[in-house]
Amino acid sequence: MVPALLAVLLQGSGWVASPSRPTVGDTIWLSRTVIAAPGWRVRAGKLPSSPAGEPLGDPIVAPGAGGWTVRYPMVAWAAGPMVVSMAPLWRLGPDGTADSLPGGTAAFRVFSVIPDSITAPAPQPALAPLRLARRAPLPPLAAVFVSAGLLATLMAWRRRAPRAVAPRPDALPDRAVPDERWLAAGEPKAVAARAAHALRAAIARAVPAAHEALSTPECLAVVEGARPSAPVRELRDLLAALDRVAFATAHSADVAPLAARARALAEDLAP
Repeated sequence: MVPALLAVLLQGSGWVASPSRPTVGDTIWLSRTVIAAPGWRVRAGKLPSSPAGEPLGDPIVAPGAGGWTVRYPMVAWAAGPMVVSMAPLWRLGPDGTADSLPGGTAAFRVFSVIPDSITAPAPQPALAPLRLARRAPLPPLAAVFVSAGLLATLMAWRRRAPRAVAPRPDALPDRAVPDERWLAAGEPKAVAARAAHALRAAIARAVPAAHEALSTPECLAVVEGARPSAPVRELRDLLAALDRVAFATAHSADVAPLAARARALAEDLAP
């Protein structure tokens, strides 16, 4: 009775389902060719959803032989005969006229994904838990001990003491550039700055409290309190003159005698 009813519904409907034997969950295409005069177009409505199936997208309308081909993608959720009420179609003329066509019905059969040999499928009971195979504990323990040994060896190698490198006999400090070369190159500021730095370093070695972080007046005040016999006035005048040259406030000053006097005072202040 059902195959006969399906054959009657298929006659004259115009809708063709593909593939020919769709199963539950497959994408089913419902196609129909609508005859239209030259210059006319076809517009398709939206396919409604149903509990047994639902559309998968918008319809596709493409020109074909003798008219326009309309295709609907859909999916079915139950096996057996299925009848789908199709959406209406419209033919649109070039002059703005429209002609509606009933969508009709599309009938096809959906097959089950379960083989036909299983007439009454039933859930199977759960399998018994599988017993794990017994394995010897020696290989894992050996791997743990080997890994621990390698880690300890690597840590001991990384924490080894640094090698003592003997100084090279030919690694002698570079000799200082004479003042004459700096003056010939037009750099009196460099000569004055070097002489002032050497004198301040000698003062700091002779009187540690008069370190180089102090200003010149503070440094000389500490020297005067710690060593009253030191030539504080001469040191003040010499450092002031060197500072004037170093900061470009006395371009005409003769730097060479000032630098020589600074070296002499540095030697006198040596502890």
